Amino acid sequence: MSIREAETAGVRCVRAADGDAFWVVGDTYTVKVPAQITGGAYGLVEASVPPGSGPPPHQHTREDEAFYVLDGQLEFTAGEQTVLAGTGDYVYLPRGNVHRFTNPGVFPARALILVSPGGFEGFFRDVGIPARSGEPSPPFNPADAPRIASISAGFGAEIPM
Repeated sequence: MSIREAETAGVRCVRAADGDAFWVVGDTYTVKVPAQITGGAYGLVEASVPPGSGPPPHQHTREDEAFYVLDGQLEFTAGEQTVLAGTGDYVYLPRGNVHRFTNPGVFPARALILVSPGGFEGFFRDVGIPARSGEPSPPFNPADAPRIASISAGFGAEIPM
């Protein structure tokens, strides 16, 4: 079946290089599948997280998140629980829990993030800077925190300060 036939049949193929990429808090987030394609069921984002990077503690009030680590390691903290996840590991974070993740390693980490229901993937577009191919994300600038918190609230997410 060709790609054109597949799309006609309702099947979609997202190639490795496809997606809109954004720099956010020192990381690169690439929207692979926006909620518009899944009828709102979910959104899929690929995260590239440099050593020592990751988002600040936050909580989602509208969606659950599931992470599948593609490369490297990510350390997830939710409440009092901390889990170190490596390549091939899956982590589920239900809505309503304050959580964060960070790359504790010396090499970049990559993960797929499924948000359900979809829609939160639009946050990366609204808060981020369009990524430039072959360039690393600029480090997080603390002066951006109020703007990020304000945009987060519009997506039903809270950043405890």
